[in-house]
Amino acid sequence: MVKNTAVGHKKFWHSFRFAAHGIASAFKSELNMKVHCGMAVLVLAAAAIFRLPPPRWMLLLLAITLVLTAELLNTAIEATIDLVSPEIHPLAKTAKDTAAGAVLLTAVFAVITGIYVFYHPVMDWITGLMS
Repeated sequence: MVKNTAVGHKKFWHSFRFAAHGIASAFKSELNMKVHCGMAVLVLAAAAIFRLPPPRWMLLLLAITLVLTAELLNTAIEATIDLVSPEIHPLAKTAKDTAAGAVLLTAVFAVITGIYVFYHPVMDWITGLMS
């Protein structure tokens, strides 16, 4: 049996469109996603201003990716729970709180990463202003 590769390729490219719709939907509906994206833009702008070396960029991109991924998963989990359990239930609350905790954990990691990456460049900049 020969597979129709044109159909397979079409499905493959459609999956990217569906993923983009999911990201756009989370951005439109979730305040925290907007906040995380805004902070990511500020952090990347600061990285460019301070001309950070590539390894530092990779650390920042890793932290940003983890936070945005956690937020997307949190949004998906919350939507699924709201669909299957529209009434308040202790297990639904536990699942939602746990997913939110994952976002918090990755955000704390991102802040620690930002401090690590920017500490010396910022201190050098401040020292330069004072001299």
